[in-house]
Amino acid sequence: MTSLWLDRDHAFRSDQFHPRSTFDTVVAGAGLTGLVAALLLTRAGNKVLVVEARSPGAVTTGNTTAKVSLLQGTVLSALRQQYSEKVVGAYVEMNREGQAWLLRYLANRGVPFQHREAYTYATSADGTETLRRELAAARAAGLDAEYVNDPGLPFPVSGAIRLAGQAQIHPMEVIDSLVEDVRAHGGQIVSGVRLNGLRGPRLGGGRDPVEIQTDHGPVRARDVVLATGTPVLDRGLYFAKLKPLRSYAAAFELPGTTAVPDGIFLSVETPVRSLRDYPGDGRRLLLVGGNGHPVGHARSARAYLDTLVAWTSAQFPGASLTHSWSAQDYQATNLMPFFGKLPRGRGRVYFATGYNKWGMTNSVAAALDITADILGTRLPWAGVIHHRVTSPPGAASAVSLNAAVAAKAAKDWGQVGLKRLDESLEQPPEGAGIVSRRGRKPVAVSTVDGTRCTLSAVCTHLGGIVRWNDSEKSWDCPLHGSRFSSDGTVLEGPAVRNLRQLD
Repeated sequence: MTSLWLDRDHAFRSDQFHPRSTFDTVVAGAGLTGLVAALLLTRAGNKVLVVEARSPGAVTTGNTTAKVSLLQGTVLSALRQQYSEKVVGAYVEMNREGQAWLLRYLANRGVPFQHREAYTYATSADGTETLRRELAAARAAGLDAEYVNDPGLPFPVSGAIRLAGQAQIHPMEVIDSLVEDVRAHGGQIVSGVRLNGLRGPRLGGGRDPVEIQTDHGPVRARDVVLATGTPVLDRGLYFAKLKPLRSYAAAFELPGTTAVPDGIFLSVETPVRSLRDYPGDGRRLLLVGGNGHPVGHARSARAYLDTLVAWTSAQFPGASLTHSWSAQDYQATNLMPFFGKLPRGRGRVYFATGYNKWGMTNSVAAALDITADILGTRLPWAGVIHHRVTSPPGAASAVSLNAAVAAKAAKDWGQVGLKRLDESLEQPPEGAGIVSRRGRKPVAVSTVDGTRCTLSAVCTHLGGIVRWNDSEKSWDCPLHGSRFSSDGTVLEGPAVRNLRQLD
């Protein structure tokens, strides 16, 4: 599975990594958050190193649907149930500033993007009531949204909210521009290097450099920015405050008689349906997303994708599939993104996470706030977001999430010993993986491209039992969303160590 954005002939050229070098700031993660932060810091004269375990944009940014919108489904009405109008207004202002910065940057750099009207639509009477609550929250937060009966979709809807002046992008074209710009300002970007820890005793000793540990040796810096989707350091226990979600997307070419809807769309009902167009390569494609679920909890991830494709074929007869992929997002238990100084980081470690599938604006805003803090300035909306009080529903959600995680871990460890792995009989077919046990050890066995791999089935983060993802051909942990390739290599999540190979 390769996303529309990552399907291209473009090999990233890594800068050389020099262990024991010293920098003003080390940024871990070369997605949108990390690269915007790196650019802002290099512009201010900082000596910056960006370390990326894979390649720039390879994880969330390169697999998004890339909507740059302030109309975000039912986010505002959900926030309003937990927070005051002041806090919700600060969230909108934060996203407005992130959106404005990104679109201004793209215009100045000559990177193409498209203005679109954004729609949140409903297909039922209950959905219409949800729309009206979202419209009230949006207007109270200062958005010039309006209710419309017909958003221009080819299937029946009961109503929609419309917000003009939104946008959509090609995320990898944005990443390419940021990489070039960071380097033009003296920053270094290396791929294939994973941050896996900080040297504790030196942390916070006056302004002595922090020692950052990587799988290729240590480097030192005054400040560290974690832009890794979910923080890969467990200070603050943010893995316990985030719900990792997997969702699916596909691109289609429509027959000449069928028009691609003009706008960016998101349903209020579940399963969620997201639609937008992609004008490029001499054609106009339809992008459809949705069918989200918690990571590692699907019996068949492939079935979620197949259902999405079947729905599109029913609504757009003759649609021809060109690409399909999936992505991972993190929803905070209190629904508000986390960003700023990482607890127990002595004011030297910054992080951002929990964008709740709206990273095109939230990520830029988080980078703006982090860099402002490092450079000694403040943003008006940031203080409101940082000093919000977690509501009772948010606290209850965190308790419920972690109780479910504990129950899941106990259940999986109880079930994994149902049978021993008989190597003469248990030969997973091509593209399949199974979990069983040798003695008392849970093992994960898969066959991909004719290669059989036998690994420890125990996630290297907090010991969850991984599950096979038949869509991505990966091992996914149902506890906190760590993911590993079929050979055990870390793909994403709070884990920083590979699954142990047994054979």
